[in-house]
This record gives sequence, structure tokens and C-alpha cells, in this order.
Amino acid sequence: MDLRSFLDGLGNALLRVPHELDPKHEMAAFLRAVEGRGLTALFERVAGYPHARVVGNLLATRRHLALALGTSEEQLAETYLKRKAQALATVTCSPAEAPVKEVIRGDDGPLLSALPVLTHYERDGGPFITAGLVFAKDPETGRRGFGIHRMMVKGENRLGILLANPPLVRFYARAEALGKPLEVAVALGVHPALLVGAVVPDNPMGPDKLEVAGALLGAPLELVPAETVDVEVPARAEIVVEGRVLPGYREQEGPMGENTGYYFTYESPVMEVTAITHRRDFIYPAICPWGADVDVLFSLAGGTELLGRLKALVPEVVDLELTPGTPGFSAVIAVKAKACPPARVRRLMGLALHLDRRLKVVTVVDDDVDIRNPREVAWALATRFQPDRDVVIFDGLEGYVIDPSVGETGRTAKIGLDATRGPGPEFDKIAMPEAAVSKAEALVEELLGKRA
Repeated sequence: MDLRSFLDGLGNALLRVPHELDPKHEMAAFLRAVEGRGLTALFERVAGYPHARVVGNLLATRRHLALALGTSEEQLAETYLKRKAQALATVTCSPAEAPVKEVIRGDDGPLLSALPVLTHYERDGGPFITAGLVFAKDPETGRRGFGIHRMMVKGENRLGILLANPPLVRFYARAEALGKPLEVAVALGVHPALLVGAVVPDNPMGPDKLEVAGALLGAPLELVPAETVDVEVPARAEIVVEGRVLPGYREQEGPMGENTGYYFTYESPVMEVTAITHRRDFIYPAICPWGADVDVLFSLAGGTELLGRLKALVPEVVDLELTPGTPGFSAVIAVKAKACPPARVRRLMGLALHLDRRLKVVTVVDDDVDIRNPREVAWALATRFQPDRDVVIFDGLEGYVIDPSVGETGRTAKIGLDATRGPGPEFDKIAMPEAAVSKAEALVEELLGKRA
């Protein structure tokens, strides 16, 4: 189970691009142009890289994500929560059996210039690796972990790396306190189930994230030792970049067009690259920041995690959706209609805003509203919400590092909006008879099928 097997299973949702495009701006622009069509793009000709391919929009829709986890869209959240609670022990294979070891690059040849790293936005400071899974060990306990961290290419063997999320930020802090570099390996081009595993919240008391990733994949994660660092890496990755994050040193990393839709610059640690291994005809993966991939990943991992916690605390909670385009800063929560009084809605909003440090805006609606339809959410706010009555504000809370509105204080205010209905019949939503709707939908499918 690897990236290639996933692409083979996409069928018509995979768009092969035979035209030569440049990794600088052109590929990112193409990905943005097709993301609303639910297509994964495989660039078969990469300007300046005759032996490489690039793939993007891997998780363009919830259907893609369901395919990655081997389930249906309807069972996606349930499947995720069930598997996340499990663990599958990893297995180690020999380098001879690992496709990612087909080519090994050391300090006697090109390193980062061998990879078609994309430059996404007009004012980006350079190329950025955005789909890299950074693997490392806790320098004190040896516990393994990994996550997605952006990396700016700064030369043949230098990367600026933003470390803002656990467990890697914790591992690096401990290594730095010991005056030692943190040994890391960056896996590029993996089965998308591992991307999901990378954004699963870290639980220091539970199984390590590599074992959780295997459970999400549905098979033990195959690992192989890295060449120059004491880290195990996915044997079936397309590419692995090895190196050490230096202690006690920061330099400017950015600007980069971030998932907030704004450029973001930070004083970040630096990674010295010591080796790169890859398949002979590797596929380089791209995640376009502020794109559909990010929304889908946040929705499953962040949204489903929060939904499970809220359901345990407020039984009236039915569903939750992180608003696309807001990198987890905004959410809509559905509760059972006429079953959750205003006081409990306020409690729910407070819980949600305090449980998730990213979350800044919460809108609560009844379950007669389709929370994945922006038109219906806007309708509920327009007709069931009164600003002087239905707003709760919390201030002085911890902000998130990439939020440009937080400023130098690092603090943020958060807001909850109660757009649930009143008790009277004047709030009953208009509806058509189910029999008529079913007949119409079947007829539409028949007519569209004939056109195809």
C-alpha cells in the first residue's frame, strides 16, 4: 500500500497532465484551477526534471479521503475514530526490499536541487516542501513521532523548518536543551492514509503515531533504517530527505503563502540535509497551501476529534464541520433541533472554543441545517440569529502562531454564534415531499447518465 496503489485506484478522478509545467508557480496555479472539480493531478512532464513526476490534490474531496481509508464517505468519521483508537505494530524490512532505497544521494552530488520542490504563491520567498512527513525520536525517551511541517529550501543542503506542533516541537525542545541536534527524516510521496496519521493529535500516553498510522492504513507500516540518521522511515515512500535540525540557531523562514490565505514569515530552526534516497522514477507530492487538501485533512482529523469530545460532554451534539478555507479557525456545530436550550448551547460554544486552540469562531445550528452547505448555514444565521442576544465572546486566550490577527501578544479573542431555531412553528424549515424528491433525483441521474 503506497502512493502508486492509491493513484491506480482513483480511476476518472486522476487527471494525467502531459504538458510540461514549471514547478515555480505554474503547477500550483494548475492545482488551484482544478481543485473545485474534485481531481487529483499527476504532472507527467516537469520542466527541468526529466525523470520526475509531481502529484497534487491527493485529498481533493471527502471521497478521496474515504478511498484512502478504505471506507465510504458516510462511514468516514466512524472509521477514523475506530482505527485511531487502535494500533498496529510497525515492521522493519531490509534496505534491499525498500523501494525508497533505489537511489541514494550523499554529499558527493546534488541533494535538494534534485527535487522539483514547488513555489506556490507570487511573493513566496522560495520553494517550500509542504507535504513532507517529518519523522524523529524523543531524545530522552526514544518515543517515535511524526507530523507535517513546512520547509523552505535555502540551498543544496539547508532547509528552514517550522516546528509549531507536537510531537516534533517537543522533541526539538528537548534536544536543544541537551545542546544536541534533532535527527530527522522527511518522507515524501506516501499513501494518503499516512498524511491523515500525521495530523492525528499526539497522545504521549497512547501508542506512538507510527502505530496509529498503520491502523489508519489498515496494514502495519513498513519501515527501513535511514542512511545517515537514527530514524526509521516508510520503506515505500517515493523520497526521503535525511538531516539534523541544529540546536540554538534560528533564521528567517518565509515569506510563504500559508493556509490562512496570508504570507507568513517566522524565525525558524534550520535543518542540514545529510542524504536523500528515492525511487528511480519518483513522484514528488505537493500540497498547495490554502487548498482543498488542507480543508479535507483538517475536517477529518481536527473536526472529528473535536466532535467526539463534544458528543461525550453534550449529548445533543449531532455533527461538526470545520469551515473550508479557515485552517481550523472556524466551525459549524449541529445539535438536535429543539432539544438544546440556549444555556446549553452557550456551554457547548465555550467548550468547543477552549478544547481546540485553533478554533476562533463557532456557529451552532439545528440539525435541519446542512452544515456542509454554506448557503444553509448563512440562512440559519440570517433568520435564527440576533447579535444582541446570541453572541458569546471570550478574550485573552492563546492564539495560533500562523494567525496574522494575533499580533505580538500571541493572544486572541473567540466568539460563539447561536443560530439555533426558536420553539415555534414559524421556524419550521420548508420542505418538499420525500417521494417527489426521490423521483426527481433518480430522473436527474438517469438523464445525466445518458449524456455521459
